[in-house]
Amino acid sequence: MEQLQRLLARAGAGSRRACADTIKAGRVTVDGSVVRHPGHPVDADRSRVTVDGRGVKPPPEQVYLLLHKPPGCLSTRRDPQGRRTVMSLLDPQLARLVYPVGRLDWDASGLLLLTNDGDLASRLLHPRYHVPRTYEVEVTGQPRPEALRRLVEGVELSDGMTAPAKVRVHKPGPQGSVLKVTLREGRKNQVKRMFQAVGHPVRRLRRVGFGSLHLGHMPAGVYRPLRPSEVLALKEAVGLAGVSSARRARRPRSAPERSQKGHLDPEHCGSDTSTQAGPVRRRAH
Repeated sequence: MEQLQRLLARAGAGSRRACADTIKAGRVTVDGSVVRHPGHPVDADRSRVTVDGRGVKPPPEQVYLLLHKPPGCLSTRRDPQGRRTVMSLLDPQLARLVYPVGRLDWDASGLLLLTNDGDLASRLLHPRYHVPRTYEVEVTGQPRPEALRRLVEGVELSDGMTAPAKVRVHKPGPQGSVLKVTLREGRKNQVKRMFQAVGHPVRRLRRVGFGSLHLGHMPAGVYRPLRPSEVLALKEAVGLAGVSSARRARRPRSAPERSQKGHLDPEHCGSDTSTQAGPVRRRAH
């Protein structure tokens, strides 16, 4: 037996928090009866669970993917307005299983983790665990020492003071500069708002690190499965290694590599490297 909320997250219905909201809204049934309590016990093998009338079943194994999100797509499973989402970049079989862990802005690019491991996703996003996110940020002008100090010590935003950050000027220039910024919190549009507050609007934003994962030179629009060691490192960082150390990351079944259209503008970050694990996948657009 396991909690209904956890079963839905394992089935790829969303993060544990999103699944809890779905349950409370009365959209979930167990064996024909509406259940509104996220902790309701269910038997994954025997109980019939539906969301909005559609049956859900958690996969026997967990999937972990690293995707280089290109600009111009949403970090969500589906969009009511029919806009392009990151799921269009995945093999359809995988797209049915996983969901994005956190979000990147529509016009931003970079590292995005997708999984059906609800426990891991929930902890990676929880402020308690301070999972670092590293961004390569191109801004207008060249930030002066005072602006850099404010970014490091904290910037007052509409939703409060930001936590201390790590900031390094990568390529300075009077017309525009590139910086590396590492945060341990994930507010909406935080990086853009921080630089706007110190007078240097963001021109381009790319996430190059999330926890122990690094984007490296992976082209935009490409994804790959995580190595078991990468999965273990993420779990160790949020206190889950002992709970699920026997599980192994599932590698997607081999599929023919798909060509990528030229309108996905790949970017490169020369100071970061990453060892590729298994074949990368591309989706045609």
